[in-house]
Amino acid sequence: MDVPREPRWLSEEEMTAWLALASVLIRLPAALDGQLQRDAGISHFEYQVLAGLSMSPERTMRMSELAQLADGSLSRLSHVVSRLEKRGWVRRTPDPANGRYTLAVLTDDGWEKVVATAPGHVEAVRTLVLEPLTRTQIRQLSEIGSRIARAVDPDGDCPTTRFRR
Repeated sequence: MDVPREPRWLSEEEMTAWLALASVLIRLPAALDGQLQRDAGISHFEYQVLAGLSMSPERTMRMSELAQLADGSLSRLSHVVSRLEKRGWVRRTPDPANGRYTLAVLTDDGWEKVVATAPGHVEAVRTLVLEPLTRTQIRQLSEIGSRIARAVDPDGDCPTTRFRR
């Protein structure tokens, strides 16, 4: 019989770091979503979908890959893409390489929406995340984020890595 292992409680320094990160994880998405809703009339999830398509070859991606990129279920993505289709920003088409898949395609109007929305979003990211930090801290944030991402996703399946420069 296995003996229960004593919990490895956080030190005061670790607890402070964890609570700071938890606060960012809770508040940053809401702040980014609020900016996009206010300035562009779209949610952060909708922006992720549009931006993901805008950075894909031929502005096209399989729905299953897009769901993974946007970190949403295929069902949630389908509902969002339906809304984006009604606005004329995205269209769906069967994948000619494999008819079992559906492709999401960013339309020209969708491209224009991304181009119009991106500057405000980038400014929000700059204001909320980058400007409070020194250049050294930005480099550290990049390294810290990468290390945490590898711990969370050791196989490196996170699709956002394909858009890194």
